[in-house]
Amino acid sequence: MDPKTILEKAAAYRDYTAQNLSKMIQVPGFSCTEGDRVRLIRRLAEEAGMEDIRVDGLGSLLGRVGSGRKVLVIDAHIDTVGVGDPAQWKLPPHSGIVKDGLVHGRGASDQLGGAASMITAARILKEMAYQGDYTVWFAFTVIEEDCDGLCWKYLIEEEKFKLDFAVSTEPTSCRLYRGHRGRMEIQVDIKGISCHGSAPERGESAAYKAARAALALEKLNAELRPDDDGFLGKGTITVSQIKVQGPSQCAVPDQAMLYCDRRLTWGEDDKLAIGQVEKALAQAGVDKFTVKMPEYSQSAYTGKLYKQELYFPTWKIPADHPLVLSGVDAYKGLYGQAPTVDKWTFSTNCVAICGRHKIPCIGFGPGDESQAHAPNEINRVDDLEKCAAFYAALPYSLERRA
Repeated sequence: MDPKTILEKAAAYRDYTAQNLSKMIQVPGFSCTEGDRVRLIRRLAEEAGMEDIRVDGLGSLLGRVGSGRKVLVIDAHIDTVGVGDPAQWKLPPHSGIVKDGLVHGRGASDQLGGAASMITAARILKEMAYQGDYTVWFAFTVIEEDCDGLCWKYLIEEEKFKLDFAVSTEPTSCRLYRGHRGRMEIQVDIKGISCHGSAPERGESAAYKAARAALALEKLNAELRPDDDGFLGKGTITVSQIKVQGPSQCAVPDQAMLYCDRRLTWGEDDKLAIGQVEKALAQAGVDKFTVKMPEYSQSAYTGKLYKQELYFPTWKIPADHPLVLSGVDAYKGLYGQAPTVDKWTFSTNCVAICGRHKIPCIGFGPGDESQAHAPNEINRVDDLEKCAAFYAALPYSLERRA
């Protein structure tokens, strides 16, 4: 690898990368409605010279460069969340305006910026006639915002896709990430006994039970402990929804539901987390409740229905893992200094690739995590250029570490 050549090509394609990101932003693509955006990216992938371009059953787009015996996947999810309140946006959310070194619009950082840099990296590798030890697959995946990792669970388990290493291009501010907490969703259903509101002592209020349950979960959150080495930090639980209902406005409610977001640190899993909730509610005097993990069940834009429980395992790889060290080497070769090695706060497709299937992953992406799901989302063109160079350099760096 000649780092100078890669840097020169990434710089030459700086505007190309930014304009490709702009084009993606201008074609809305929310979870399960990504079809038009996938068709756009397919055209861009073809122009960049990717080979064996295909769309899987769930709707993710894949294309490759090289034909080595090992497989490196570089992944970007190309669905986005909605825009929220349009009044909070200074520019139209799907404008894709490129101005003053920034690309504006929903998905600019989370995470179409990574997809744009990947297309440029593929073009660079093709122009350098890469024929090394790796087949480099570029994956533009779907449904991550609704159900992170579902796309890779499908690819690995149903389509038997084999890979050795993966890079997530979720935003890292051009830092190198090697893990993040897992997560799961928990639903608590509580029963009461209804009666007329004029004599509440005759019934059992599901609303008051729900209130005690919420306070118990607040206490549980404070009691959760960090992982042993302190890298991922503590797990958390928060009540994200409470719903209460009964026969009428003049009745004691007999049903309540609490929905919880649970973040899982190293050593925590779904069974532990559900047991903790059951214990906390019982200790708070809440009775007649059930705790369960819901299931994701939504058809992809292809019409394919693929379900999974809403559990996304924690993952991390060691700081001295060959993939991490190769990432450090690639960055140093390009920029003359080591990158910051850290972790994400939020969750990514690596919950399936590494958390569920134990395939080593790293993260390196343009833009900031704080931009995710926020109004006035932006990405820096500098970051796009930097990431395109990194993705093109990584397979060469992996070969040197072999």
